[in-house]
Amino acid sequence: MPSNAPGAPSSSPASTPATPDTASAVSASPASAYASSDVPAGVGPIWLVPLPEHPSYDHVRLKRVFVTDGTRHEVVLVDIRQLLVCADRDQTDYVLKPVNDWHSGKVRGIREFLDPENARVPEMPYVTVTTRRAPGLLGLFGIEKEGVVSFRNGQHRARYLAEAGARWLPVEVHEREAALLREYCGAPDDARTIVQVLPAA
Repeated sequence: MPSNAPGAPSSSPASTPATPDTASAVSASPASAYASSDVPAGVGPIWLVPLPEHPSYDHVRLKRVFVTDGTRHEVVLVDIRQLLVCADRDQTDYVLKPVNDWHSGKVRGIREFLDPENARVPEMPYVTVTTRRAPGLLGLFGIEKEGVVSFRNGQHRARYLAEAGARWLPVEVHEREAALLREYCGAPDDARTIVQVLPAA
Protein backbone atom coordinates (compact mmCIF):
# COMPACT_ATOMS: atom_id res chain seq x y z
CA MET A 1 0.00 0.00 0.00
CA PRO A 2 1.38 3.49 -0.79
CA SER A 3 2.43 5.23 2.37
CA ASN A 4 0.33 8.28 1.51
CA ALA A 5 -2.89 6.37 0.95
CA PRO A 6 -5.72 7.10 3.40
CA GLY A 7 -5.62 4.54 6.17
CA ALA A 8 -2.09 3.42 5.44
CA PRO A 9 0.06 2.72 8.50
CA SER A 10 2.20 5.77 9.23
CA SER A 11 5.91 5.67 8.53
CA SER A 12 8.15 4.62 11.36
CA PRO A 13 9.31 7.57 13.48
CA ALA A 14 12.94 7.00 12.50
CA SER A 15 12.17 7.30 8.78
CA THR A 16 9.69 10.19 8.90
CA PRO A 17 11.32 13.44 7.74
CA ALA A 18 10.57 16.79 9.29
CA THR A 19 7.94 18.76 7.39
CA PRO A 20 7.36 22.48 6.92
CA ASP A 21 4.46 22.10 9.38
CA THR A 22 6.93 20.82 11.95
CA ALA A 23 9.42 23.61 11.42
CA SER A 24 6.83 26.36 11.78
CA ALA A 25 5.22 24.77 14.81
CA VAL A 26 8.51 24.46 16.68
CA SER A 27 8.84 28.21 16.90
CA ALA A 28 5.26 28.41 18.18
CA SER A 29 5.86 26.06 21.10
CA PRO A 30 4.44 27.65 24.28
CA ALA A 31 6.54 25.60 26.68
CA SER A 32 8.98 28.40 27.42
CA ALA A 33 6.18 30.34 29.11
CA TYR A 34 5.60 27.57 31.66
CA ALA A 35 7.42 25.84 34.47
CA SER A 36 6.56 22.72 36.44
CA SER A 37 5.31 25.01 39.20
CA ASP A 38 2.51 26.07 36.82
CA VAL A 39 1.04 22.55 36.92
CA PRO A 40 -1.85 22.51 39.41
CA ALA A 41 -1.32 20.24 42.40
CA GLY A 42 -2.74 16.76 41.90
CA VAL A 43 -3.13 17.14 38.12
CA GLY A 44 -0.03 15.26 37.05
CA PRO A 45 1.89 16.06 33.85
CA ILE A 46 0.41 18.48 31.31
CA TRP A 47 0.81 18.30 27.52
CA LEU A 48 1.12 21.64 25.67
CA VAL A 49 -0.33 21.54 22.15
CA PRO A 50 0.50 24.55 19.88
CA LEU A 51 -2.31 26.04 17.76
CA PRO A 52 -0.62 28.06 15.00
CA GLU A 53 -3.90 28.98 13.26
CA HIS A 54 -6.05 29.89 16.28
CA PRO A 55 -6.88 33.57 16.89
CA SER A 56 -8.03 33.34 20.52
CA TYR A 57 -4.99 31.57 22.04
CA ASP A 58 -1.88 29.88 20.67
CA HIS A 59 -1.93 26.60 22.60
CA VAL A 60 -3.99 24.34 24.83
CA ARG A 61 -3.12 22.33 27.93
CA LEU A 62 -4.24 18.70 28.23
CA LYS A 63 -3.95 16.14 31.02
CA ARG A 64 -4.37 12.38 31.21
CA VAL A 65 -7.74 10.70 31.64
CA PHE A 66 -6.38 7.84 33.73
CA VAL A 67 -3.87 8.90 36.37
CA THR A 68 -4.05 6.09 38.92
CA ASP A 69 -1.25 3.53 38.81
CA GLY A 70 -2.29 0.21 37.31
CA THR A 71 -4.93 1.56 34.91
CA ARG A 72 -3.05 -0.02 31.97
CA HIS A 73 -3.56 2.96 29.67
CA GLU A 74 -0.91 4.83 27.70
CA VAL A 75 -0.54 8.27 26.15
CA VAL A 76 0.22 8.08 22.41
CA LEU A 77 1.18 11.15 20.39
CA VAL A 78 -0.70 10.96 17.09
CA ASP A 79 -0.97 12.72 13.76
CA ILE A 80 -4.31 14.44 14.31
CA ARG A 81 -5.24 14.37 10.63
CA GLN A 82 -4.69 10.64 10.33
CA LEU A 83 -6.55 10.10 13.61
CA LEU A 84 -9.61 11.81 12.17
CA VAL A 85 -9.35 9.85 8.91
CA CYS A 86 -9.54 6.67 10.96
CA ALA A 87 -12.30 8.10 13.17
CA ASP A 88 -14.46 8.95 10.15
CA ARG A 89 -14.60 5.20 9.39
CA ASP A 90 -16.23 4.41 12.72
CA GLN A 91 -19.67 2.86 12.30
CA THR A 92 -20.30 2.02 15.95
CA ASP A 93 -20.33 5.49 17.55
CA TYR A 94 -21.47 8.96 16.62
CA VAL A 95 -19.16 10.71 14.15
CA LEU A 96 -19.30 14.51 14.33
CA LYS A 97 -19.66 16.85 11.39
CA PRO A 98 -16.78 19.20 10.49
CA VAL A 99 -16.33 22.18 12.82
CA ASN A 100 -17.60 24.59 10.15
CA ASP A 101 -20.99 22.84 10.38
CA TRP A 102 -21.33 23.24 14.17
CA HIS A 103 -23.68 25.85 15.55
CA SER A 104 -22.00 28.94 16.99
CA GLY A 105 -22.86 28.07 20.59
CA LYS A 106 -21.05 24.73 20.35
CA VAL A 107 -17.94 26.35 18.84
CA ARG A 108 -17.91 29.02 21.53
CA GLY A 109 -18.36 26.44 24.27
CA ILE A 110 -15.43 24.31 23.11
CA ARG A 111 -13.24 27.38 22.63
CA GLU A 112 -13.94 28.55 26.17
CA PHE A 113 -13.56 25.05 27.62
CA LEU A 114 -10.08 24.66 26.11
CA ASP A 115 -8.83 28.15 26.99
CA PRO A 116 -5.43 27.73 28.74
CA GLU A 117 -6.29 30.62 31.06
CA ASN A 118 -8.88 28.43 32.78
CA ALA A 119 -7.93 26.97 36.15
CA ARG A 120 -9.25 23.56 35.10
CA VAL A 121 -7.05 21.55 32.72
CA PRO A 122 -9.10 19.57 30.15
CA GLU A 123 -8.49 15.88 29.60
CA MET A 124 -6.96 14.63 26.36
CA PRO A 125 -9.17 12.52 24.07
CA TYR A 126 -9.63 8.86 25.00
CA VAL A 127 -9.89 6.44 22.05
CA THR A 128 -9.99 2.81 21.06
CA VAL A 129 -8.64 1.43 17.78
CA THR A 130 -9.36 -1.64 15.68
CA THR A 131 -8.83 -2.67 12.06
CA ARG A 132 -11.10 -3.70 9.23
CA ARG A 133 -10.62 -4.90 5.68
CA ALA A 134 -9.61 -2.12 3.34
CA PRO A 135 -11.65 -1.45 0.20
CA GLY A 136 -10.61 -3.25 -2.95
CA LEU A 137 -9.45 -6.70 -3.91
CA LEU A 138 -6.63 -6.90 -1.37
CA GLY A 139 -9.04 -6.01 1.39
CA LEU A 140 -11.55 -8.56 0.15
CA PHE A 141 -8.96 -11.29 0.62
CA GLY A 142 -7.94 -9.95 4.02
CA ILE A 143 -4.47 -8.87 2.86
CA GLU A 144 -4.91 -5.14 3.30
CA LYS A 145 -6.42 -3.51 6.40
CA GLU A 146 -7.16 0.02 7.59
CA GLY A 147 -7.42 1.55 11.04
CA VAL A 148 -10.73 2.47 12.67
CA VAL A 149 -10.69 4.81 15.67
CA SER A 150 -13.60 5.26 18.07
CA PHE A 151 -13.74 8.17 20.49
CA ARG A 152 -14.75 7.29 24.02
CA ASN A 153 -14.32 10.92 25.05
CA GLY A 154 -12.98 14.11 23.47
CA GLN A 155 -14.19 13.95 19.87
CA HIS A 156 -15.27 17.61 19.93
CA ARG A 157 -11.87 18.55 21.35
CA ALA A 158 -9.95 16.66 18.69
CA ARG A 159 -11.92 18.06 15.77
CA TYR A 160 -11.78 21.61 17.11
CA LEU A 161 -8.02 21.41 17.66
CA ALA A 162 -7.46 20.06 14.16
CA GLU A 163 -9.43 23.00 12.76
CA ALA A 164 -7.32 25.36 14.92
CA GLY A 165 -4.11 24.10 13.31
CA ALA A 166 -2.91 21.42 15.73
CA ARG A 167 -0.75 18.89 13.89
CA TRP A 168 0.03 16.43 16.67
CA LEU A 169 -2.19 15.44 19.59
CA PRO A 170 -1.75 13.31 22.71
CA VAL A 171 -4.53 10.78 23.21
CA GLU A 172 -5.02 8.03 25.74
CA VAL A 173 -5.60 4.41 24.77
CA HIS A 174 -5.52 1.03 26.49
CA GLU A 175 -2.04 -0.45 26.50
CA ARG A 176 -3.09 -3.46 24.42
CA GLU A 177 -4.10 -1.09 21.57
CA ALA A 178 -1.21 1.38 21.84
CA ALA A 179 1.01 -0.31 19.25
CA LEU A 180 -1.85 -0.49 16.74
CA LEU A 181 -2.67 3.20 17.23
CA ARG A 182 0.98 4.11 16.66
CA GLU A 183 1.03 2.00 13.49
CA TYR A 184 -1.90 3.81 11.88
CA CYS A 185 -1.79 7.27 13.47
CA GLY A 186 1.53 7.68 15.29
CA ALA A 187 3.43 10.97 15.18
CA PRO A 188 7.14 11.04 14.28
CA ASP A 189 9.78 11.44 16.98
CA ASP A 190 10.37 15.12 16.20
CA ALA A 191 6.76 15.88 17.14
CA ARG A 192 7.84 15.44 20.75
CA THR A 193 9.82 18.68 20.44
CA ILE A 194 6.57 20.45 19.51
CA VAL A 195 4.03 18.93 21.88
CA GLN A 196 5.95 19.24 25.13
CA VAL A 197 5.18 17.79 28.54
CA LEU A 198 5.33 19.65 31.83
CA PRO A 199 6.03 17.22 34.67
CA ALA A 200 3.88 17.20 37.77
CA ALA A 201 4.88 19.82 40.32
